[in-house]
Amino acid sequence: MTEQIAALKRALDAAEAIVIGAGAGLSTAAGYRYDGARFSEYFSDFARKYGVRDMYSGGFYPFPTREEFWAYWSRYILVNRYTPPPKPTYRQLLSLVRGREYFVITTNVDHCFQRAGFEKKRLFYTQGDYGLFQCSLPCHAATYDNESRVREMAECQRDMKIPAALIPRCPECGREMAMNLRSDDTFVEDAGWREASARYLAFLEAHARGRVLYLELGVGYNTPAIIKFPFWRMTAQNKQATYAAVNPEATCPEEIAAQAILIRADIGEVLALLAQ
Repeated sequence: MTEQIAALKRALDAAEAIVIGAGAGLSTAAGYRYDGARFSEYFSDFARKYGVRDMYSGGFYPFPTREEFWAYWSRYILVNRYTPPPKPTYRQLLSLVRGREYFVITTNVDHCFQRAGFEKKRLFYTQGDYGLFQCSLPCHAATYDNESRVREMAECQRDMKIPAALIPRCPECGREMAMNLRSDDTFVEDAGWREASARYLAFLEAHARGRVLYLELGVGYNTPAIIKFPFWRMTAQNKQATYAAVNPEATCPEEIAAQAILIRADIGEVLALLAQ
């Protein structure tokens, strides 16, 4: 991968603007694995009692009570939103773009970009945030920071249950709260979400021409219409643009192959080399 990494370094240095598109693979590279040893460290009790085998599938388990549901989810949010990622991957990425004209769009909901020091005004979390609650109906378009309640639920749970009094309730209608995660048409796009969307679109419009680097990191095909397909389209529309993808299965259409840098390698290793 030496030649491709060198090409990416040149593209970074030459870029007038950088648009970063990040998917789950980036957080996995940073150590946020949802299975294996990390799952066993935090959820071995849930694995024994319910047969859950990884954090992601556990989020869909039909727990018999809401006290058990929130015991699982409070611990899940605590370790994937409020516990720092094990590896410096996000900080290494920041070192490559700090002081540059950049913007980040991500489908990740773990808030790793902002915690690593990326400017909030340059971030668009399209799919929500583990750190926010919303009304489960929802009865109004607002979200609420959940750190204090999540920590309390995680601390007070016993036998994989939280006290019923800690189940989060909507301050407006009293219904149970839900995570602010896009899974259906109940997802709340609050004022902060709409402002971030507008800033992202304005950035794309301001940098529709010139030496733009569309840097895709760890994006798969679960939601390709959010990052991957638009990056391909915008690269095709701008002959000075470069599309770079770092992913073990990185690919692109033939139409932009001459403008593409495809690095089929571990994201963490690539960013570490670039950061040097």
